[in-house]
Amino acid sequence: MSKYDPLNAHLVQRGEGRVPMSFEQIESVIQTRLPPSARRHRAWWSNNPSNSVMTRAWLDAGYRTEAVNLEAGEVVFRRVKDDGLRADEGTGRHPVFGCMKGTMTIRADLDLTDPADPDWATSV
Repeated sequence: MSKYDPLNAHLVQRGEGRVPMSFEQIESVIQTRLPPSARRHRAWWSNNPSNSVMTRAWLDAGYRTEAVNLEAGEVVFRRVKDDGLRADEGTGRHPVFGCMKGTMTIRADLDLTDPADPDWATSV
């Protein structure tokens, strides 16, 4: 169990499209202080899933961060549409990448470098 699980539960329960929160509100929800780097480095709030356990808390709740204001100590969590598909962690590719492979065949005698319309220059 992560100390950031309460933030995940909070965002899931809110379920709103946009959830602005101050750093103090987040600390109130998680019942502990944010690390100093959260107040100094915008990258701490990135949406990179391998960034930290905190990032997984909001991503797993279906949110992404935006409008991070370090000076004011505020962040906005924006709900993202969940298609139920996640990028493969090994390749970083979306699961439907390559789903059409093998569904069409190009004739062996077709030259793909030939112009599609050889008369295009004379038709103007």
